[in-house]
Amino acid sequence: MKLNIKPYIEQQKVWPKTGHHIMAQYDESEIIVYQSYRPEIGNFASDNNYFGGAFSLNRMTWIKPNFLWMMYRNGWATKEGQETVLAIHLRRDAFERYLNQAVYSSYQSDLYETREHWQEEVQNSSIRLQWDPDHDPYGAKLERRAIQIGIRGNEVKQYAKDDILEIEDITPFVKEQYNHVLNNQLDKLMVPEEHPLILDSESLKQQLRLQ
Repeated sequence: MKLNIKPYIEQQKVWPKTGHHIMAQYDESEIIVYQSYRPEIGNFASDNNYFGGAFSLNRMTWIKPNFLWMMYRNGWATKEGQETVLAIHLRRDAFERYLNQAVYSSYQSDLYETREHWQEEVQNSSIRLQWDPDHDPYGAKLERRAIQIGIRGNEVKQYAKDDILEIEDITPFVKEQYNHVLNNQLDKLMVPEEHPLILDSESLKQQLRLQ
């Protein structure tokens, strides 16, 4: 596994406690995002380093750069249809391209002139943006908000193959770490090393409500 991992206890001490943050493992060229699928889709993706086979290009697909948010969503790989967990090494410029196109999934009165204007933006955009409560390893809500990004249309076709550098199946790692959660041994829990993503564009930071 190529992810950098660190003890959860150490990271939890320095992570932001509140606000909107894109928590992720990244560098100048790539950012890690997570998705969970049934084995038929997940195995094809990790074997071929792109999404094909049973993966649908006609549906919106959601990516999450925050590992623990993904674990909350898929129940640490225990939920039906989400048994295979993928760490996707995504081109950083592609991720920022998504952010620049993103339209909020719900109406934001301070960002869109009218509800009708927002609905028009939703119809015309291939990228959705949603902030949700982040969660701790047990699934409890935190004050900090976590981002997820929905991709559809022409963008999902580009995401599925061209924007991806590598796809890792990290399901064994997830299951190993879930045992520590089940045994209330957070001192043994290892998770990917994550930091708030720093963006250069002030207007984009404002649009995303980043702290």
